[in-house]
Amino acid sequence: MALACSPLITSCCNFGRDVIPFKSTKNTTLKPIIKSFPQTTKVAVSQEPVVRRSGDYPPCIWDYHFFQSLRTDYTGEGYNAQASELKEDVKLIFKKVVDPLDQLELIDHIQRLGFGYHFAGETKRTLEKMYNDDPTKNNKGEKNLHATALKFRLLREHGFHVSSEIFIDFTENEKFIESLGEDVKGILSLYEASYFSIEGESLMEEAHSFTSKILKECIKSIDDSDLGMLVSHALELPQQWRVPRLDARWYMDIYERSKYMIPEVLKFAKFDFNIVQGLNQDELKDVSRWWKGTDLGQKLEFIRDRLPTSFLWAVGISCNHQHGYFRRQITKVIQFITLLDDVYDVYGTLDELELFTSVVERWDINAMTELPHYMKLCFLSLNNLVSEIAYDVLNEQKVYVLPQLRKAIDVMLWIDLFKHYLVEARWYYSGYKPTFEEFLSNGLVTITGPVVVIYSYILTCNPIRKEATDYIESLPDIVRLASEIFRLADDFGTSSDELKRGDIPKSIQCYMKDAGVSEEVARTQMIDLMRKKWKQMMKCVFSGDMPLDWSAVEIILNMVRMSHCTYNSGADGYGVEDGLSKQRMFTLFTEPIPLLQELLLPKIREPSCLITNKSA
Repeated sequence: MALACSPLITSCCNFGRDVIPFKSTKNTTLKPIIKSFPQTTKVAVSQEPVVRRSGDYPPCIWDYHFFQSLRTDYTGEGYNAQASELKEDVKLIFKKVVDPLDQLELIDHIQRLGFGYHFAGETKRTLEKMYNDDPTKNNKGEKNLHATALKFRLLREHGFHVSSEIFIDFTENEKFIESLGEDVKGILSLYEASYFSIEGESLMEEAHSFTSKILKECIKSIDDSDLGMLVSHALELPQQWRVPRLDARWYMDIYERSKYMIPEVLKFAKFDFNIVQGLNQDELKDVSRWWKGTDLGQKLEFIRDRLPTSFLWAVGISCNHQHGYFRRQITKVIQFITLLDDVYDVYGTLDELELFTSVVERWDINAMTELPHYMKLCFLSLNNLVSEIAYDVLNEQKVYVLPQLRKAIDVMLWIDLFKHYLVEARWYYSGYKPTFEEFLSNGLVTITGPVVVIYSYILTCNPIRKEATDYIESLPDIVRLASEIFRLADDFGTSSDELKRGDIPKSIQCYMKDAGVSEEVARTQMIDLMRKKWKQMMKCVFSGDMPLDWSAVEIILNMVRMSHCTYNSGADGYGVEDGLSKQRMFTLFTEPIPLLQELLLPKIREPSCLITNKSA
């Protein structure tokens, strides 16, 4: 096999027998004194005690044996057969529902219940027909704000560039008609739609200002408790910035109480949630065994051991039941990113980091002997992971992907990442305070968006197209903007804690310094900037010149959405596992949804699809 001849894989196999285990001794180790030397020269090392920085990261709250003990009753042919029957029922409902608003409501419910990927074909055909009916004219005179806004949002969400002129009938003198404020459901739908605008759409910016003001004013006086919950949920974070799988369990309770609930849809949602939970449990057990087998969490005591939360991110990026391999492998990549970030941000001395970057840049296995023991472990483990993924892709697709991965490493992935990590380390050790633009330019790489995107593509797309990998590696606007939003969202939740650890100023602090404003003002400006960059990113989506299919675009958008869901509260939802992160882990991976007796009745032969969701 071609892969067996790879020097990268051959050397990593040899190294597996030669590694010297490293055990840290609190925060004091022996510092290698690095002399100035050519790249081919051995390092002169003297023994000198060093006091290292500490991140004071709390240990992982999850026990390995807890995950290995997870079991589910929702496996086996019986449950899968019932789920298949229910899926056919929902397909039949798709065929029987003909009213345009009912069709839109059905698609929206299915997506928010977390199983939209099962009906991607039906959804696309339905929306494509609506789009081809000329949506800018289809609602003329209808004056149903909810229906119009829902159509606009769903069409844009699925890649159809519907014009914002669809809302002209709801305006006077380029302002939305004030009396529309009495229709809270319609205002909420317009608010959600405003987050799907693109740069330069003044009408959609007006829609955002108009609806935000009304919803904030009326939130406490809404009589319908479920509508009030939806409004509160949207003001906290709009649907465009949310990951459906993380919200599915919450939305099921709302949908179950709705007078428009379709029993087959709800039943399938619950069955699918429980079945996918069982798949996720197996995936989580697998990656937990891998992580325990590496022993890196024990050997490198200074790192954040966040394997479970890394898996949560993987599920957020793609919950598709066919992407189990992707979730396992991208979890490993994310945990490695965390490990290496801690090396550069906290533990490594500047001399060590300069040396490590030099060794990785050469990607010379022999040069690994120059590194401190803990860095040898890092380099070897990274080497093994890259080779493992290349081997698996060869096995699955019969495509020898190592050259592409190696090129990606050389151009913009690990080496490029480490170079940008090193820039931040130099800023720290020199006391340099970057400008906001300097920080963001470097930070869009150190947030690791480009790494996650290229690996996500390689791990989910079959066949892998060189045109697409070359495009992603070129850091196109959609990847750059996605990474910038990721950076800003991360800093929104982590910068306060990182400053306490003595880290360099983050985007918020850099903006405060540049603009001479308070932290509160800077945070507001960061939210506005994220909205602006979302508009620019959506413009890229609709440009039509990307060599990526829609599933690849969705993965990029979901990465950004996960950053919002993780850091939106202003706290570090990744580094600190208590709170919302812990709640999500329990909900998604340990607590199945009870199936009520009425939902376990024999299959209804004629699905109930007489739904009348006209705006109430």
